[in-house]
Amino acid sequence: MRRPRGEPGSRAPRPTEGVTCAGPGEPCFPSDGPLMCALEQERRFRLPPKPPPTLQPGLRGGQRLEAALSCPRFLRRPRQHLIRSLAEARPEELTPHVMVLLAQHLARHRLREPQLLESIAHFLVVQETQLSSKVVQKLVLPFGRLNYLPLEQQFMPCLERILAREAGVAPLATVNILMSLCQLRCLPSRALHFVFSPSFINHISGTPHALIVRRYLSLLDTAVELELPGYRGPRLPRRQQVPIFPQPLITDRARCKYSHKDIVAEGLRQLLGEEKYRQDLTVPPGYCTDFLLCVSSSGAVLPVRTQDPFLPYPPRSCPQGQAASQPTTHDPAQRVVLMLRERWHFCRDGQVLLGSRALRERHLGLLGYQLLPLPFEELESQRGLPQLKSYLRQKLQALGLRWGPEGG
Repeated sequence: MRRPRGEPGSRAPRPTEGVTCAGPGEPCFPSDGPLMCALEQERRFRLPPKPPPTLQPGLRGGQRLEAALSCPRFLRRPRQHLIRSLAEARPEELTPHVMVLLAQHLARHRLREPQLLESIAHFLVVQETQLSSKVVQKLVLPFGRLNYLPLEQQFMPCLERILAREAGVAPLATVNILMSLCQLRCLPSRALHFVFSPSFINHISGTPHALIVRRYLSLLDTAVELELPGYRGPRLPRRQQVPIFPQPLITDRARCKYSHKDIVAEGLRQLLGEEKYRQDLTVPPGYCTDFLLCVSSSGAVLPVRTQDPFLPYPPRSCPQGQAASQPTTHDPAQRVVLMLRERWHFCRDGQVLLGSRALRERHLGLLGYQLLPLPFEELESQRGLPQLKSYLRQKLQALGLRWGPEGG
């Protein structure tokens, strides 16, 4: 049961992105599906390959890099060309504009290339005093998105100094930088003191981006609650908090036709019954779950309607000021969350979860939910619904779960 791959991108893709349509009202086919791949192979056999886009002669390293990144046909250019252009560039040729283009390219296409990321980190450190927070937020974006903490030792001290200098000038850029650092589990206390201060919160309340900033601040407050036991500074007031991700992410909604969610839902329905799981349930403080089960202390899967599906937030074992490293609950029922790990939830190499996905799983675990990942490699290897049901049965039984008549 192989699924087409979703196209990467840090922006929200359009519903038809990554598909080919014959015309208005005609059926659309995934661009990397079996039919389109076969047609592409036939085209290549019949037609000579197009030469790669040529760059203007005489361009130096930095100019070559900028020209390549700006070329519309560059999307599939080999990564070694980027590395070679970067190595050939002289320091004065690597401008903020060029490095932002590189950072955006890596983030958009989920390219977790250590050599290129380290170059961006080094550039940020060297150019610290010349960079505004609005530029820094773009340079830092790929590190959080690609879940990559650079080896550059001055990376974090440099960002802390920039945040201290620029926080009052560009509030949205400040929060964007902190969001990237949150995904890396590297939140500086001094910056948190500032963004949780009444003056900062009042300042952003009347701005056009107030809601998105409050959502980011709510996520930062959750990270403080769950991951920073030593933090003693101000927190986001309860009245200012909003759900973090109240619905499935835009990228998941745009790629829903490629997702395994529908067939997994049908497998669970036949295996457990509709009353024993919930789909797309948002749990406090605002994380949307794929599938949630309530399980008794003996391992029996319970009807969800007979249980409160939500665990308390903040966790009862995690009073303010203490970490939630080992959350416990007095509720005898466990909550098991089945997490779909689709191809587009990973960096391009398919090995490392994107920062936002890793953050969600980490926080759900700290909140006390038992996580059951369903990797795309395993889902794609299931040939039809009967095999998928057998796969889900094995996964659930490995957790010690049991249920009544198993249906079909």
